Amino acid sequence: MKHLFLLLQVDIEKKMQEAPDGSYEIGVVIGSYLPFVVLAGIAYAIYHYNKKKRGSD
Repeated sequence: MKHLFLLLQVDIEKKMQEAPDGSYEIGVVIGSYLPFVVLAGIAYAIYHYNKKKRGSD
């Protein structure tokens, strides 16, 4: 996982250097972190659903 993060970080830095303006940089950052946030939300939803299904609050 650490290696994947380092690989993605280099790609983000390269895109930031080639960015035409500040708005593009913001879009790159949001687009880079959004998939991880969505996956964390899905994982939490599955956890919460299974917790309720078992009846352990």
